[in-house]
Amino acid sequence: MTKKIMIAMWLILATMTLSGCGSYRFVIDLVPAVDGLQETVVMEDSNRTWTTPKIALIDVSGIIRDEATGASPLSSGGASPVARFTEALNKAATDTKVKAIIVQMNSPGGTVTASDLMYRELKYFKKRTKKPVVVLMGALAASGGYYISVAGDELIANPTTLTGSIGVIMQTFNFSEGMSRIGIKADSITSGPNKAVGNPFEPMSDDHRAMLQGIVLEMYTSFKNVVIENRPQIDEAILDEITDGRVVTGVTAVELGVVDSLGDIRDAFKAAKKRAGLDRATLVKYHRPTEYVGGPYAKGPDAPGMAGQTTTQVNLLQLNFASDVMSRAQFHYLWDPMAW
Repeated sequence: MTKKIMIAMWLILATMTLSGCGSYRFVIDLVPAVDGLQETVVMEDSNRTWTTPKIALIDVSGIIRDEATGASPLSSGGASPVARFTEALNKAATDTKVKAIIVQMNSPGGTVTASDLMYRELKYFKKRTKKPVVVLMGALAASGGYYISVAGDELIANPTTLTGSIGVIMQTFNFSEGMSRIGIKADSITSGPNKAVGNPFEPMSDDHRAMLQGIVLEMYTSFKNVVIENRPQIDEAILDEITDGRVVTGVTAVELGVVDSLGDIRDAFKAAKKRAGLDRATLVKYHRPTEYVGGPYAKGPDAPGMAGQTTTQVNLLQLNFASDVMSRAQFHYLWDPMAW
C-alpha cells in the first residue's frame, strides 16, 4: 500500500470520526497519473472540425502571491498563482492551434512582486508568440489584478466590475501601546538602526515611517508608469485623479479609458477571434485533470490563483490572507477595504 493511499484512508477515517452523523460523502476515483493542465471545450462555433483553431481561456482568481497555497499530501497542487499562470501561458504558447488567449481576471490584487511577475510573463507571452491577449474582468480586477490586466491587447469589463485601485499599500499593525498597558515591553537587539523597521512590537519612529513611505511611493510610481505605458487612451488631465487608489465600476472605467468596452465571455470570445483573424474557433479552458469544468465561468478549487483555497471570503479578503498580513508586513498592489 502506497504512502498516499495510507494517508488518504487515515484522513477519511479521521474526518468520519470528527463529523459524526453529518451529511458527508466520500468518493474514491481513479485519476490520471500526470497532474498537468488539460483542456475542455466550453464554447464553440458551429461546424467545428478537428482543424478548427482554438482560443485558450486562462483564469486568474483570488489573492495574487508568489508562494505555494493550499498544498495537500493527497495532491500535487498548491503551486503559486505565478507558477500556475506561467504554466498555462506556456501551454498556450506551445500549442500551434491556439491562436489567442482570454485571461479571465477576478482578483483584488496581491503582493507587488507577484503582480509584476505575472504582468511581465503576459508581456513576454505576447512578444514571443504574437498571439493576441483579451482580458475579461469579473467581479474584481483591482490593484494588482488591474496591473496584470493592462498587459492585454483589449480589456473588457462587466458593467458591475470593480476595477482600478491603482496604488500601493503596506498594512502594518502595532501592538506596543497595548503591550505597555499590561507591563510588557519589547526590546530588539539589532545589527543596525534600521534592522527592526516595521516591528509591530515597538513604536514606529518618524525615520522608519519615512523610509517605508519612500518605498511605497517608489512602487506606486512604477504602477503608474505601467498604466501610462499600456493605456495611452487615458486622458492625461485626469491621470492623477484616477490613480489615487479609487475603485470604479466597469461603466465608469470605460468612460475613463481604464478599460476598452463592456461585455461578457461571448464578447471576449468574439474579440479574441477578431484580433486573431478567425471566423470561427473553439474556446478551451485549462484545468487540472480532477476538476469538473461545466462552462467558461467554472472555477475549480485549483484554478490559477485559487490553488486549494476553500476559506470563506469576508470583505473581499480571505481570512488566511489577513492572518498572513498579521505575521509579516508586505507591500501590496491590493484593494484592501479593511485599511479604509
